[in-house]
Amino acid sequence: MKIESQVFGSVDIPDEKVIEFPAGLPGFEACKNFALVHEQDSTSSLFLLQSLDNPEAVFSITAPDSLGVNYEFALSDAETAQLKLANPADAFVAVIVRKEAGEAGSPATAGMRANFMAPLVINVAERRGLQKIITRLGCDVTLRAEG
Repeated sequence: MKIESQVFGSVDIPDEKVIEFPAGLPGFEACKNFALVHEQDSTSSLFLLQSLDNPEAVFSITAPDSLGVNYEFALSDAETAQLKLANPADAFVAVIVRKEAGEAGSPATAGMRANFMAPLVINVAERRGLQKIITRLGCDVTLRAEG
């Protein structure tokens, strides 16, 4: 499948690389099929989750541990079934990140924001995903010290 990415231009996505989000993403329910796009030869841990249904829907994502964060949450039986997740090791967790606009002329106030309250969970074996909406209860977040 060939798509036109706003970031990478024309990209050929093999069918075996398509990730299905059966419920879409909140606010983008019509977008059911996505691909992870990454610059070749890039050492960045940042990926683009590009919608194959709407070329304007693209999200920057990364694994929480690349941001020094480790957190745990439970999936409901319905979420596990939606993902067709039989083996927990097949689950990949990512967070959507976005550039935060700071005050004009102040680079110190500009940065990245990550949405830890709505992580993406992808069953890499089945190529199915969902966005898990988390409440503050039942979620452990720890920062990993670098050193």
